[in-house]
Amino acid sequence: MIALLDFLLLTFLIVCAIAVARTKDLISAVVIFAAYSLVMAVIWQMLGAPDIAITEAALGGGVTSFLFIATISKTKRME
Repeated sequence: MIALLDFLLLTFLIVCAIAVARTKDLISAVVIFAAYSLVMAVIWQMLGAPDIAITEAALGGGVTSFLFIATISKTKRME
């Protein structure tokens, strides 16, 4: 069961990484990047590194996404 969950999380990470690179809409790319960061936090937790998992969730999923969205809102939204 754990191996299946590992495989699904890894597959989701690869799909997110490709989707971020190929997405033309900036807001969509930020949302996908936030999902990538949150899944990475789950993986860090599964690997037994809760301190890194909390940092990844807070910085990668929260602060960085907020800063990206704030920056995009201050500029012209281009695709």
